[in-house]
Amino acid sequence: MNIGSWALWGFVATVVLTIVLASSQGLGLTRMNIPFMIGTMFRSGNRPAARIGFFVHLVDGWLFALVYVAAFHAWGGATWWRGAAIGLVHALFVLTVLMPSLPAMHPRMAMPEQGPSDLRMLEPPGFFALHYGYPTPVSVIVAHVLYGIILGAFVT
Repeated sequence: MNIGSWALWGFVATVVLTIVLASSQGLGLTRMNIPFMIGTMFRSGNRPAARIGFFVHLVDGWLFALVYVAAFHAWGGATWWRGAAIGLVHALFVLTVLMPSLPAMHPRMAMPEQGPSDLRMLEPPGFFALHYGYPTPVSVIVAHVLYGIILGAFVT
């Protein structure tokens, strides 16, 4: 594994993923804001301070590229289509496992069966994050597939 290649392309792929997700929200395709959700896990009650979630998301995505690199290594090399396949699996895991379990981990997110309260004010994403809009799963899948394609095409 080339550390410099992972560092550069892992960062680029994470930035592209973040741009796609932020653009989806900005264009009104989804109400989901992953960096904000992460930030409110650490800095509840202070909306501007919750921006720490952007940096946590950026570092997480950058480090997660190591999982892709390990998979490429196990498969005997990186290709754009292998990256796309890993990205699709990654997105499906996020949508089917991580998003529905997020309320149990997030101190400010309402539980699906209880609804919002004074403490828990964020809406739970639900299965496939459909509570944030029907186009949400599409934007998550597109973002993660692009992330994988970038890594597969450029990591050496």
